[in-house]
Amino acid sequence: MAELQFFTGTMDSGKSTLALQTNHNHAARGRIGRIFTAHDRAGEAVLSSRLGLEHEALEVTDDFDFWRHVVDSLTHGARIDYLICDEAQFYQPRQIDQLARIVDELQIDVFAFGILSDFRTELFAGSRRLVELADRTQVLQVEALCWCGKRATHNARTENGEMVTEGEVIVVGDVEDADHEPAEVAYEVLCRQHHRRRMTAARARAVSMVSEPLPFT
Repeated sequence: MAELQFFTGTMDSGKSTLALQTNHNHAARGRIGRIFTAHDRAGEAVLSSRLGLEHEALEVTDDFDFWRHVVDSLTHGARIDYLICDEAQFYQPRQIDQLARIVDELQIDVFAFGILSDFRTELFAGSRRLVELADRTQVLQVEALCWCGKRATHNARTENGEMVTEGEVIVVGDVEDADHEPAEVAYEVLCRQHHRRRMTAARARAVSMVSEPLPFT
């Protein structure tokens, strides 16, 4: 039986790498799939991993209809055994419903990959719907680490090097190298404690020689 599977984790946990590996494994067994992504860091219509791997993909816009796309393809003689859906947090809830319908009515496997919550610690709409509908939700076992060494659980956004908790939900950026100046918009993974205190790696370095007061207000 086909399934809707959701693989989730913070940034740097290997979601896109796993998406590419999943596609490779199924294609190696003679299965034919379609790859989708949205707002990938490498640009439009590309599924990319921070390890440097890339694969062409179909870009999912807000008005993209998965059901219509798959039905039209099958009607014109195409074969589709599975769908790889990366950056699924950016999909609209109705698009997740379409993916569930594809699984149930067309018996096509769907493998979705995405982040659960945004830089405000609020669930992405697409991820919320996937948790509600997926046959299986799996948290990736490759743990991303906060700068302090603890398990990273939150995604932080920085603008001009300063952590922010307000603003547009979708602003595509990437994690800058520690040896370079911070990008205008960049992202970093933090543990809950340091996300609450807005203590990014850069800020921690800046105050490393200064004794901090106890965290009481």
